[in-house]
Amino acid sequence: MKIILFGPPGVGKGTQAKILADKHKLAHLSTGDMLRAAIKEGTQLGLEAKSYIDKGELVPDDVIIGMIEEVISDPEQSKSGFILDGFPRTVPQAEALDVMLKKYSISIDRVISLIANEEEIVKRLSGRRIAPSSGKVYHIMFNPPKVDGMCDETGEALIIRDDDKEDTVRKRLSVYRNSTEPVLTYYRKHDNVSEIDGTKKIEEVSKEIDEILMSIAR
Repeated sequence: MKIILFGPPGVGKGTQAKILADKHKLAHLSTGDMLRAAIKEGTQLGLEAKSYIDKGELVPDDVIIGMIEEVISDPEQSKSGFILDGFPRTVPQAEALDVMLKKYSISIDRVISLIANEEEIVKRLSGRRIAPSSGKVYHIMFNPPKVDGMCDETGEALIIRDDDKEDTVRKRLSVYRNSTEPVLTYYRKHDNVSEIDGTKKIEEVSKEIDEILMSIAR
């Protein structure tokens, strides 16, 4: 099964993608994770991507299209299905993805759009805190550490990622409205889009996604 998880930053795409990948043995293809790894390693791609991410802007198509095609064309990634998380983000990317998929006789079974109020997203993202060494994620409201500002496991000071700062979050949402929402319109033409309220509890959202996938499999 080939799925695209769609929605604004902070709506829970990554969380749901990991749940689905584990449950259905699907490959989780996250451009966000791929780019963050490249940034951490200090590769040319990572440094270029970081300059855009830190400003809350989308990484240009030519930086990530090649990376995505390598994964899509790998039989080990696509034979049992995959979940695309964070790609495509623009209509040109969606069109390029369609071209890639046709080359390998692959089609997308369902686009699942997780939706949420923008102020809810700002609250979710700007409240995130990260443990630098382990990458463990906390939230000052929803999942606070036992000691304010300190990791429960290592005792190190928690940090705010640049792209989780409130000003950057609002910029990212503005970029999403202007650049990414048209992608949903693009996929609606194929009549394979399902929308789910992403503000519900994680298990409730996961259950709704499972129901959609079961309806496809019938």
